Amino acid sequence: MNHLKTVLKDHYDIVMTNVSPQQGGWAALAYKVFDGNHAYFLKVYEKSRASTPKWTALIDKYVPILVWLLHNSGLTNKIPVPLPTKNGEYKCEDEHGIYLLYEYIDGETIGDKNLTADQVCQLADIITELHSYGEKLPLETDSIEENYDVPYCLQLSDLLDKDYRDLPDELKKAIHPHLKQLKDLVHTIEELSARLKKSNLKMALCHTDIHNWNLMQSDRQLILIDWEGLRLAPVEADLMFLVDKPYYEEFATLYRKSHKNFEINPDALQFYKGRRELEDIWEFIEQLLFDKQDDHQRAGTLKSLKETLTLLS
Repeated sequence: MNHLKTVLKDHYDIVMTNVSPQQGGWAALAYKVFDGNHAYFLKVYEKSRASTPKWTALIDKYVPILVWLLHNSGLTNKIPVPLPTKNGEYKCEDEHGIYLLYEYIDGETIGDKNLTADQVCQLADIITELHSYGEKLPLETDSIEENYDVPYCLQLSDLLDKDYRDLPDELKKAIHPHLKQLKDLVHTIEELSARLKKSNLKMALCHTDIHNWNLMQSDRQLILIDWEGLRLAPVEADLMFLVDKPYYEEFATLYRKSHKNFEINPDALQFYKGRRELEDIWEFIEQLLFDKQDDHQRAGTLKSLKETLTLLS
């Protein structure tokens, strides 16, 4: 942990007195950090992971938007925003990783629990407010605007065809029962991508990763965390996580109070659901092929891949 102490001192003038690992997300490790008087939350994107460039490339583009929302929208106290370094930057890095530091949220992740009626209302309030901001935002948004690309489709297609026989046996064994279904999904998403590129769907700010592990309850306030995926996109990029939930009709009723006459676009919904499935599958395959994992980590990644393949739509 000495390198964390160095990072905090050099970039934030924080003298770390204690650190404890926290449950990290998909993209990063996480730590609760103390300086004797104050608690912080440190996210660490390891440079050894193949997926880190994808998750960190747009930090300097999306964080200014979060800062703007914090001060100019109804999302104050509902979203976390990274603390600036002593040089005013949103991130720092060393040879080990890329780091974001936050105020520590004293609360509990929703996780495996169901949302209460009040939490559904609060989630609807957060997403309704977020989707109120779009192309007219007074900030640069070109870099986070949806282009319907699926950059890993070509790699995945090659892997399922000409490179398939060279895959590790355990990976082939996991993929083989779902090979045709996976190839069909790649083809469908490529077709939908081409169709949506020619469309002119209205875009809004979207979180793009709404699930219970990215929701925290702090006192009476629901907080939406992990904003690496912030994009200017059709709202189906968010609603695709909610349409199958038992509370969706209640959510939609509240949502339509501000977004009147809104109706789901079927092509966009199918695209975002399918692209997310392919993204998750490609992430697991990347980890198995390129990341340094011990036996326990590798077994967990393989298990997650098998579960995701079983759930293919």
